[in-house]
Amino acid sequence: MARLIFLGPPGAGKGTQAAIVAESLSLAHISTGEILRSAVRQGTPLGQEANTYMAKGDLVPDTVVLGLVKESLQQLTPDQKGWILDGFPRNYSQAQALDGILVDISQSSDCAINLDVIDDILISRLLSRGRQDDSESVVRNRLQVYRDQTAPLIDFYESRNHLVSINGSAQVDEVTRRIQEAIQQRVAV
Repeated sequence: MARLIFLGPPGAGKGTQAAIVAESLSLAHISTGEILRSAVRQGTPLGQEANTYMAKGDLVPDTVVLGLVKESLQQLTPDQKGWILDGFPRNYSQAQALDGILVDISQSSDCAINLDVIDDILISRLLSRGRQDDSESVVRNRLQVYRDQTAPLIDFYESRNHLVSINGSAQVDEVTRRIQEAIQQRVAV
């Protein structure tokens, strides 16, 4: 059983690596963006509440996101051997709330994997996606928001001896290999 948290700045490859590793280890890939969209599509009570915010372009409150994450963590199928949280938690208060959720459902996380990539590579990756809203100034702002809000989680998990940092600048398959080696050293999969 592996229960993992993937951290890293926008463009580090969290989603790509989470999908690959989840597939190879039979883990649930829990992306907050995807669970929000899925809950809205399914019309669940939390999905309906989230949609009232999303329809106005507002951020979905932590209480709703946390409820959806908790539901997802409790809904593993028998063939899934754990989970990867992709892009969650995003800040210190969410990390503390996640600790509470895990206690409530009698689970724990095994480690937080941080994909470390230098800004020049991140900016290049994000600009090459070709999204209309990804101008260099927008990308630099997203990276600053990450540094202000999410990067402190690196210290949070490191202080618990729970962090594994991986150089995410390499080719996709090399980063995957490094992540899988780190998981094998930390978790009985």
